[in-house]
Amino acid sequence: MKNIASFGVLLISLTLTGQELFLQNAYNRIATSLNGEWNYIVDPYENGFYDYRYEPFENAESVSKNAFFTNSKPTDKTDLIEYDFDKAPLIKVPGDWNTQKEKLYYYEGTVWYKKSFDYTKAHDSNRVFVYFGAANYEVDIYLNGEKLGKHVGGFTPFQFEVSPLLREKDNFLIVKVDNKRKREAVPTLNTDWWNYGGLTRDVKLIETPGTYINDYFIQLKKDDNRLITGYLELNGDDVSNKKITLEIPELKLKKELLTNVEGKALLEIKTKKIQYWSPENPKLYEVLLRTDGETLQDHIGFRTINTEGKYILLNGEPTFLRGICLHEESPNEGGGRANSQEEARKLLGWAKELGCNFVRLAHYPHNEYIIREADKMGIMVWEEDPVYWTIDWENEATYRNAENQLSEVIHRDKNRASVIIWSMANETPTSGARNEFLGSLAEHARQMDPTRLISAALEISRYEGNPTTLTISDSYADVVDVLSFNQYIGWYVGTPELAQRITWKITQDKPVIISEFGAGAKYGFHGDALTRWSEEYQADLYKETLKMIDKIEKLQGVTPWILKDFRSPRRLLNGIQDDYNRKGLISDKGEKKQAFFVLQDYYQKKPWKMSNNFPK
Repeated sequence: MKNIASFGVLLISLTLTGQELFLQNAYNRIATSLNGEWNYIVDPYENGFYDYRYEPFENAESVSKNAFFTNSKPTDKTDLIEYDFDKAPLIKVPGDWNTQKEKLYYYEGTVWYKKSFDYTKAHDSNRVFVYFGAANYEVDIYLNGEKLGKHVGGFTPFQFEVSPLLREKDNFLIVKVDNKRKREAVPTLNTDWWNYGGLTRDVKLIETPGTYINDYFIQLKKDDNRLITGYLELNGDDVSNKKITLEIPELKLKKELLTNVEGKALLEIKTKKIQYWSPENPKLYEVLLRTDGETLQDHIGFRTINTEGKYILLNGEPTFLRGICLHEESPNEGGGRANSQEEARKLLGWAKELGCNFVRLAHYPHNEYIIREADKMGIMVWEEDPVYWTIDWENEATYRNAENQLSEVIHRDKNRASVIIWSMANETPTSGARNEFLGSLAEHARQMDPTRLISAALEISRYEGNPTTLTISDSYADVVDVLSFNQYIGWYVGTPELAQRITWKITQDKPVIISEFGAGAKYGFHGDALTRWSEEYQADLYKETLKMIDKIEKLQGVTPWILKDFRSPRRLLNGIQDDYNRKGLISDKGEKKQAFFVLQDYYQKKPWKMSNNFPK
């Protein structure tokens, strides 16, 4: 990998040519949902994209009717067209194909989606965008036979303007979705979760004025909790010297700003009476942004997050993060990719019942519903770029992909008070190329958002070769703000009693989070505390591990692995795993295991405010 840092300034990957970062706050904009039933065609050989010489149809001077994106119909009985979307079966969007269609349970490849719709703009001068919450993994998008563009990455939003192609009747939107794993991709070939394919999040049409509010960033200044700073930005043909009004009614704040030649207006407002967002008081303020032709509403919490020595400071107060890890797995029986507000509330409700004030969203950006609900419920959030295990560190395109996905999640969630940590990676092997790759990601994240903390889930090592003295010798520890690491003493190393013989030598003067520990257990399987896969073994491991980590002097948080059992093709033990990682505290059917109550009891006794220990 040559001079990878030179790519740190790029926000748009070469694979996303022509596509800007999406509208801020798509969640609250006027929109027409395209959710519901779509026609689909399974295309394992990609016959609808390539001709028999494996040349893309879209590159031909005269496009064949057998290109699926043309949605062609026979004009007479002699026409040979080997597909028909209108006769194809239906599938629900949002949703993964794996849990909707039994024959697609293990499928990795291409599926084509088609949605027909009519649309009339509110005003002729308005603009319309098609917005996808996410699609896994590589997608090509066409409207009325014309290509809108391409997106790579399975967990972040993207959009394309459709104004010139949109008609009032008989529009057809066709999306080619390919979830094949690739060595150079992010994540790469080797993961430990189900590769759910499809249009897995909401799809909608968003209509805006010709010149519209495209982006904004409104937060407290990192080192001044009485100063709201940020920017507002317009997009359109006429963006210079335009008035934008920012109003926070409850604070009696109203500020008129003028844009510069690029359509951006910088923001700085002093305030004295603000209620700071926290787990005990998740205060959200209505924020109104107005131009001559548009009013946009959001609800934003204001808080600061910093570190000082071994402490994590929320609003200047030392805070212990009582956490749990989550995959984006539906809490409902049958599983699949979670994609609704109801599922977000249920997952976070379990976390609250457990006693959590913090969740680690593993190992990729989750849907926006869970972030919005965390804002409302007072749960702090760790979000993670899907740089997982054995990434192709020296591939420049791989870096651009990782940076794009990081850009997209930061862009989407930068106004959410609940998000306090951007994580760059999980369990990555140390090397010079890896350090350069992750170092560039951290630099990029700080450039986009200097208000939040940077971390990564690292791995432990022996201290000076001593098998029972553990440390973090990873040089990336010098880059992060919070030192986080995964450890599985008692599961992958020894049995639970080993935990009491472990000592820790943490040399860095930084807060420590144990980002993973745990053990597998099948709900309803019982034995003694040494019987693998029993609820008793898992519960005992939690008891021993919690006693062990309480001895780590710099410990400021913990996120055990994991809230709920989740699907993984790596988990093959018949009768126990059956395609599930069983480390959840809750089964795939929603049943609480014994370890759930062990952790709940620990959190009930563990204060999250640590002011008495903080030297002021």
